[in-house]
Amino acid sequence: MLQRIQTIYLLLAIFVSAGLIFVFPIWENSAGEDVFALDVLMAFGMFIASAAMSLVSILIFKNRKLQFVLGRLNIILNFFLLGVFVYWSLTLPGEMDISEKGIGMFLPIISIVFLVLANKAIKKDEDLVKSVDRLR
Repeated sequence: MLQRIQTIYLLLAIFVSAGLIFVFPIWENSAGEDVFALDVLMAFGMFIASAAMSLVSILIFKNRKLQFVLGRLNIILNFFLLGVFVYWSLTLPGEMDISEKGIGMFLPIISIVFLVLANKAIKKDEDLVKSVDRLR
């Protein structure tokens, strides 16, 4: 399980989705206070759901097809989270709530990169198993 490269990529995606959200703020409000993902329930739930999907994907390492599907769903979830952040930062009028964007808004992009790399490695493993089955 840990000897596969996709497990490392998925662990990094878990670290980004569940660990770095407590370190980097999503934005700074007009009062100058940092707003973390824990303060915004919807963003926090989506980050934790992404981390949970990555963890489940690691634990079902014997079923590569389901692992690949969960990876794609996780990528879609992170794109949706990124879209929510862009929507929040562009539609709030007059800088009422979001004064300055933080690096936490870009965490879904980093997570997407690791998930794409993991899916690529899963697909490579699946193709290898299929080629060996053809020889039998």
